Amino acid sequence: MKQWTALLLLAVITALLTGCGRKTGPNGEVIVYNWGEYIDPDVLVMFEEETGISVIYDEFETNEIMYPKIENGASLYDVVCPSDYMIEKMIQNELLAEINFDHIPNIKNIDSQYLIQSREFDPDNKYSVPFCFGTVGILYNKTMVDSPIDSWDILWDERYKDNILMQDSVRDAFMVALKRLGYSMNSTDETQLQQAKESLIVQKALTQAYVVDQVRDKMIGNEAAIGVIYSGEAIYTKSENNDLEYVIPKEGTNIWIDSWVIPKNAPNKENAEKFINFLCRADIALKNFEYITYSTPNAAARALITDDEIRSNPVAFPDFTQYDNLETYRYLGEDATYQYNALWKEVKSY
Repeated sequence: MKQWTALLLLAVITALLTGCGRKTGPNGEVIVYNWGEYIDPDVLVMFEEETGISVIYDEFETNEIMYPKIENGASLYDVVCPSDYMIEKMIQNELLAEINFDHIPNIKNIDSQYLIQSREFDPDNKYSVPFCFGTVGILYNKTMVDSPIDSWDILWDERYKDNILMQDSVRDAFMVALKRLGYSMNSTDETQLQQAKESLIVQKALTQAYVVDQVRDKMIGNEAAIGVIYSGEAIYTKSENNDLEYVIPKEGTNIWIDSWVIPKNAPNKENAEKFINFLCRADIALKNFEYITYSTPNAAARALITDDEIRSNPVAFPDFTQYDNLETYRYLGEDATYQYNALWKEVKSY
C-alpha cells in the first residue's frame, strides 16, 4: 500500500506462488483469496518459513467479484477475507465450513467486542475470525473548507462543487444518503430508498468523481477538498498530508469488519486454520497493521504498539461509545440487492 519495494515484493511473491509449475511445501499448501494490498508480503514469507506450507495467493477488488468464484467452485480457495454482509450471505447459502477453533488458540488475542459485533453476521461465531475493522467517514482538507466538518450535509454543499469525491460503491453511497436522511443504512423501505436515490442524483452534479482507491491519492495531492473514505485509508493519507482531517459524521456511519473464512470446499482446511491462527499472533497482527494501516481487532497486537500517539489514535481505534447510529452492513437478501443495484444504476446513468 505504501512502499514501492513492498509492492514489488508482493508482486514477485504472487507471481512465484500462483504461477505454473509451483512447488508445494513439505507440509502442503494453503490457497488464499484476499483484498488487494491487504497483507504484509513479509508475513506470507514468514508463514512459509515457519510452517513449511506454501502460500498460493490471489486478490480481489470487491466482495461482489469474490462471491461468484466461491459460489460456483470453479476456483478452490482455502481461506478468504470477505466483509460482514457478504459473510452473512455466504453462511445463508451454505458456502462456508465451520472453523475448528481448537486449531486457532490465538483467537484469544482478538478483542471480545469484535467477536460480539461479528454475531450480527455470524450469530454463533462459527465461521469467521476478524482481521480488520474500520469506519467510513469524511476526509477533508482543512485549508480548502471554511470550517470543521461534522455532517454528511457537506457532500451536498454547492460551495464545493467539483471538489467532492464520492465512493463508487452502491452500499457505501446509499449508506451516506440514508444516514443523512435519518434512516438505517440497511433499509429496504422502498420510499426511503427512492428518497436516497433522488438525493444522490442531486449530489452527482456536485461531485468531481466517483472513486475507490483514487480518493487516497487525490486527497494527498490536494486535488479535491472533501472525500468519502475508509478510516484505514484516512490514517495513511493523514501521514502524507498534514492538512487532512478525518471525521465520523454526527448522523452515524458504517462500522465494518473484514474477517477470515474457510469455504466449504476448501482442499486444505487444516492449513487454512494454521494460516488464520498465524495471522492472529500478536506480532504478526502488528506487522499487518503497520503495513496496511487498517485497524486491527487484535488486542494483543495493539498492546505491542510502542508509539502512544498511534495506540490512542481515534481514527485507528475510535471510542465507539462516543458515537451514535453506528451500524454494520447486513445481507438484505436477493430482492433488496437487486433493488439497490437498480437504483444505483439510475444514479450513475442520470
